[in-house]
Parts: sequence; C-alpha cells; structure tokens
Amino acid sequence: MEADLSDFNIDAPRWDQCTFLGRVKHFFNITDPRTVLVPERELDWAKVMVEQSRMGTVPPGTQVEQLFYAKKLYDSAFHPDTGDKMNVIGRMSFQVPGGMIITGFMLQFYRTMPAVIFWQWVNQSFNALVNYTNRNAASPTSVRQMAVSYITATTTAVATAVGMNMLTKRAPPLVGRWVPFAAVAAANCVNIPMMRQQELIQGISVKDRNHNEIGHSRRAAAIGITQVVISRITMAAPGMILLPVLMERLEKLRVVQRVRVLHAPLQVLLSGCFLIFMVPVACGLFPQQCELPVSYLEPELQDTIKAKYREPVPYVCFNKGL
Repeated sequence: MEADLSDFNIDAPRWDQCTFLGRVKHFFNITDPRTVLVPERELDWAKVMVEQSRMGTVPPGTQVEQLFYAKKLYDSAFHPDTGDKMNVIGRMSFQVPGGMIITGFMLQFYRTMPAVIFWQWVNQSFNALVNYTNRNAASPTSVRQMAVSYITATTTAVATAVGMNMLTKRAPPLVGRWVPFAAVAAANCVNIPMMRQQELIQGISVKDRNHNEIGHSRRAAAIGITQVVISRITMAAPGMILLPVLMERLEKLRVVQRVRVLHAPLQVLLSGCFLIFMVPVACGLFPQQCELPVSYLEPELQDTIKAKYREPVPYVCFNKGL
C-alpha cells in the first residue's frame, strides 16, 4: 500500500522549531557527521527528491521515510538560500570530525609559541571557511573582503593566544590550558562578523510569512550574526573548559604518564565526545529562520512594508546562517 504524500510538505520542519528541544533534534539530524561520508551521487539523488517533492511529482512507491532521509542529506549538504552544494569542510556536519582534531591538538600543544601560533592559525582558517560557507548567501562578498576578514580574524586569534600565554607563564598549569579557549572566544567575536561583514553593510534579505522578499535589513544582520557568535562560543566552551580539567587529573595517573604518546589522540577523542553533543545543542540555541518585529527594522524599511501591504505585517523572517 502506497503512502499518501498529497499533503506532505518537505520544507515543513520535522520537529517544532519554536522549542529548544525541537531545534536540537533538528540539528542532531542535519549535523550528523556520518553524512560527510555519503557519496556525491546520493546527495544529488537527495536534491532531486526534495525538488520533486516540492513540485508534487515524487516517483510512485516513494515512502515518507525516504523523503525524510533525502531532506536530511539535502539540509546537511546544500545551502538553504541558494540550493548549491556546500564544500565538505565548511558544512556543519563536518564540525565534529574537523573540530575534534583541531581542538584536541590546540589543547595538547599549548606550551610552545610556534605550536600556539600554528594551531590558532589552523583553527581560524577552518572557522573562516565554515563562516563563509554558512553565511546568508543573499549578500555577496568580494575576494578582497574575504582576504581582509580572514587575515584580521587569524591575527586576532594568534595575538590573543600569544599575549595570554605570556601573561600566564607563572600561573597554575590549568590556567595555561584555558588560554586556547580564551583565544577562540575572542577570535569568534571577530572572525564571524568580519567574514560576514557584507551583511552588516548592505543588510540581509528579510521576507514575509509567505517567503516573499520585502527588502534588506542591517539590523536583522546584526541580530543574526550576534546569535551565531554566541552559538559558536557555546559550542566550544564545554570541551575547551572542562577537558583541560579532566586531562589535568588524568595526567597524574601513572598509567597515563607511561603512555605520553597517547595524550594527543586521547584529547582528540574526548573533544569529539563533547562536540557530538554540543554542535546540535549550540546550533539549537536560536532558530535558523528567525522572526523579527517590523517595529525593530530600519525606519525606511518599515515605510516600504507599510506602503506594500494593506494589512499590518507584525513580523519579518530571515535566515541568520549557522
């Protein structure tokens, strides 16, 4: 017996996006690191299935679970604004494998200056690619702007890490282990706004409830980027704050002291354990499709909305990015 798909809306969230738990379930689904290993042909199949479902032309015999799986792959690999396939490293589903390696090595090699500089540079290069990939794509960014943003963010992270390393040389060992997190938090406050500065300059696309574009808002961009900064810092915080405490205690055990070569792999593994939960939790702090009261928009945009719509429009929607 075939499933009735006449009322199926593939763009409707599977879980309630107005609740934190619903958003966490949604992001657990699309940030699943296993999707990184899915072959290109299967991703292309997922896009075709999603597009056919939108047009109501899915092949006979298609089951609802197949469409849910196609939507999972589509959301994990294709940009919500453009529908273009994102680069693998920049996808949020790559946050766990990519982040665990970088975080583990940042926490392990924090004592020598060359190691600090190298791993902060690697981390900010990774973050810059993720920030660019998950931006609101309605605001184009030039190559020059990306280069300036990348250099500024990387310099901030390295300078913060180096400066704090020098200040904490005489501090307890545990304080030194927290330097990488301080550098990451400071750099996120620079990296994300800089990589997405075009949104702050020109504004991001805001739409009505029917997804019709109304205009561009710089205030909406500022709110979206602020929420992303908070999410990224939250994503890194538990692992980079609690893991040094855990490693401080583990390294006092004789068995751990005998196998120092395993310290770095152990930190990488433990970082992954934190990230596999924190990536969806941090992404779920705020809805990806945000609503903003019209009264908060720029006065000129409010006038445009009043002139265009006969009835009052209480809210506008926009994609804040991830």
